[in-house]
Amino acid sequence: MKESKGRERFYVVAPWIIPILLVLAWHVLTTTGIIGANVLPQPLKVLSIFAAMLKSGELLTHIAISSKRALSGLLIGGSIGFLLGLLNGFSRVAEKLADSSIQMVRTIPHLSLIPLVIIWFGIDEPAKLVLVSLGVFFPVYLNTFHGIRSIDVGLIEMGKVYGLNRLALYWHIILPGALPSILVGLRYALGIMWLTLIVAETVAAKSGLGYMAMNAREFFQMDVIVLSILIYALLGKLSDSAAKLLEKWWLAWNPNYVRP
Repeated sequence: MKESKGRERFYVVAPWIIPILLVLAWHVLTTTGIIGANVLPQPLKVLSIFAAMLKSGELLTHIAISSKRALSGLLIGGSIGFLLGLLNGFSRVAEKLADSSIQMVRTIPHLSLIPLVIIWFGIDEPAKLVLVSLGVFFPVYLNTFHGIRSIDVGLIEMGKVYGLNRLALYWHIILPGALPSILVGLRYALGIMWLTLIVAETVAAKSGLGYMAMNAREFFQMDVIVLSILIYALLGKLSDSAAKLLEKWWLAWNPNYVRP
């Protein structure tokens, strides 16, 4: 029992060990002068500017704007990718018609389309939504398609033996079986979502965390730049944690996702 409790405590503490060590190393290197302030500000200075911007409300405004853009793009691109993945996964005819074209477009780096997107949509919200949607579309589509096509045929045959109709087969066997792959695609898409938004906001934006970082660059405010990067990292971690909670909730029936 004691050994089990000790292991549980370790599992809680373990994810924080490396970040804490990195912050300590950062503090030592910057306070001793090994790394100059023009290269990397001290952690306490970043913490100070964080408190100041939080108090003024500026930081929360930028975070809210960036989060709205990211989640809106995820909803649009992820929904389209999921629906097309379902369609092409279920239908051979749809796969023959659409999959090769999708794969061809997938080979184009979506960030290389930024100049074209700016010309078409300007630097307002539609441009960022298009870029984020493109970024999250492909991992969701590919993993949904792969998840459906990798279902064990024996399970489908067993469902037919038990008298399940086509709709029941999709709902009770195919979708649950594909769900682990779909959620992997979601986690991958979340990472691309923030990566795309960072680039989009630093290239074409009038608000958001990326704009905050680029505006700070103009005045050589290293503490604000580092703060922006850290907040992006924190938002990415929170997004991944939310996806893990979905895995734990939706895949409670799967023994591979049950903690021993």
